[in-house]
Amino acid sequence: MELGCTGKILVVDLTTGRIRPQAVENAVYENFLSGLGLGAWYLYHNIASHADPLGPENVLGFVAGVLTGSGSLFAGRWLVVGKSPLTGCWGEANAGGAFAPAIKQCGFDAIFFSGISPRPVYLFADGNRAELRDAADLWGLDAGAAEARLAEMHTGRKRPRIACIGPAGERQSLIAGVVHDGGRLAARAGLGAVMGAKRLKAVVLAGSQRIKVYDRPGVVRLSRELSATVQNQPPFVSGKVAAYLGRLVRALPAQMETDGLLYKMILRKWGTVGMNQMSIEMGDAPVQNWRGTHHDFDLDTSAALAPDVFTRPVVAKYFCYSCPLGCGALVEGAPGTPPAHRPEYETAMALGPLCLNADAESIFRMNEMLNQAGMDSISAGATIAFAMECYEHGLITRDDTDGLELTWGNSTAMVTLIDKMIRREGIGDLLADGSRVAARRIGAGSERFAVHAGGQELPMHDSRFDPGFALHYAVEPAPGRHTVGSLLYYEMFQLWRQIEGLPGPSRFYLKRSKYDTDVEKARMAAACSQFVNLINAAGLCLFGAFLGVHRLPVFQWLDAVSGQPRPPADYLRIGANIQTARQAFNFRQGVDPLAIQVSDRALGRPPQSRGANKGRSVAVEKLVGEYFQQFGWDRRTGQPRKSILEKIGL
Repeated sequence: MELGCTGKILVVDLTTGRIRPQAVENAVYENFLSGLGLGAWYLYHNIASHADPLGPENVLGFVAGVLTGSGSLFAGRWLVVGKSPLTGCWGEANAGGAFAPAIKQCGFDAIFFSGISPRPVYLFADGNRAELRDAADLWGLDAGAAEARLAEMHTGRKRPRIACIGPAGERQSLIAGVVHDGGRLAARAGLGAVMGAKRLKAVVLAGSQRIKVYDRPGVVRLSRELSATVQNQPPFVSGKVAAYLGRLVRALPAQMETDGLLYKMILRKWGTVGMNQMSIEMGDAPVQNWRGTHHDFDLDTSAALAPDVFTRPVVAKYFCYSCPLGCGALVEGAPGTPPAHRPEYETAMALGPLCLNADAESIFRMNEMLNQAGMDSISAGATIAFAMECYEHGLITRDDTDGLELTWGNSTAMVTLIDKMIRREGIGDLLADGSRVAARRIGAGSERFAVHAGGQELPMHDSRFDPGFALHYAVEPAPGRHTVGSLLYYEMFQLWRQIEGLPGPSRFYLKRSKYDTDVEKARMAAACSQFVNLINAAGLCLFGAFLGVHRLPVFQWLDAVSGQPRPPADYLRIGANIQTARQAFNFRQGVDPLAIQVSDRALGRPPQSRGANKGRSVAVEKLVGEYFQQFGWDRRTGQPRKSILEKIGL
């Protein structure tokens, strides 16, 4: 058993009700670590070829990383993994809170579910027992209500940690996620629909097992040094000044290498919404379904969504497990209701400028509706923007929308439409499975208004602003996600400081150089993929990784936990192993990676005629083969070679 891991997984067959622990060979940990790597290894071997994502053959996994519970900071992330019903590809969704350590405290590195239960159930485990229990009385409840009832039912010596689905997952919306901590989501890839199809309402964990670590004092020493860096918060600009910084970035022809300390200061002060106006101004946040610019949502308009607007109603900040940063917050709820989670940047932008909505109150309300229903706010906002553009062009009318005026910025209609999507009523049923499915049903050329990659709505980071996003949107085994890599991310990770041979960016460079399609860009992207796979196998937070490997001691933590030091390059190879397993999974499921296309609009085809991204287009196709080659896959097809698969035990 690899130190830092339990050496076991829990395997649950929902069809038969059989539950059994299973030992994991040490070679698996050596090649993949835990977390995402363990999930990729297990799903590759245990999901049949061409499986129905909503059928019994699909496997849904809850996985925790090797550093969780070790004393490492930022090590509170967990993932839910499975075949995505939204894309048909590898699916994963990442979340924080306090659920990750609960998996390992029950004595397992991961819990995997197969089959379909004949009735609604939930899993209860406490380290001594694991059993399926009846969930008939919980089915139909909002996620927060279900979690509260389960917590009350299992009150004891150890507070239970709970992940569950809301009505969106139960109704198998393809943009449903898994909810925890009263309204936080592992949101992407539609894996809440898989949980709903399996009739698995919740996972309730209440164990107390301690994780074995080789050098715990060494881990703690490294954590204390990092904490001092994170806690150092010099006086920082106001929200208004931050907005004008975005305007300055837009105006300058050159930019300098970005240090993650700047983003850390934003997160500590405002959380992710600190980027709201800045991102709109500099061209990072898409506007009006990706066709608009900052001219359509100018500083006067975006002032309604300024960082201070989202921090003013905060009643308490909160921290994920082992997090020294604390970027989350609870805000005042509606009268007579408990506090709600503050919207994140992605939510505010998807429900705001993407739909030309400047009504912050409606965004707070829709955020809570989506959280309690368990529906991905990125996909929900993007699908509403798609519907608004269809409405503008007469492809859907008031007869189709149940009388709703789906005009740009109509926040009242948006709130009603969100409710209909959650309930799958009328027009909401058409939109509840995302924009690609809706476009196929509407037809009439509506596909050009659905902005996605492989079926997953794109997040609120414009690939015309940072073409590194475009490459990752296209080539990742889980397409259309912003939490893997970009040119900006590569600068903040600072990998070249510890891994020989990786290119280091220039301290100052012209913006136009970002659009060059050279091999160096593919090498940077591959390194981002490998590194983020590694931190997802370790259970670390991306925001911690933005501090850079010269500050976040990920390699040193892993050495101290295992007692088996490796060069940093070897750890990055583990990230490459994980990428190969996920890519091979897609080929087994009949996915052609070259068929995963990023919507033309997001690539600047045609380029915009004004705004921050004026004249910019991204030739992502020129880099795809180079990216594949970085992993030793077939350059033309992206298929992993048999020799590579055999080498890592696949």
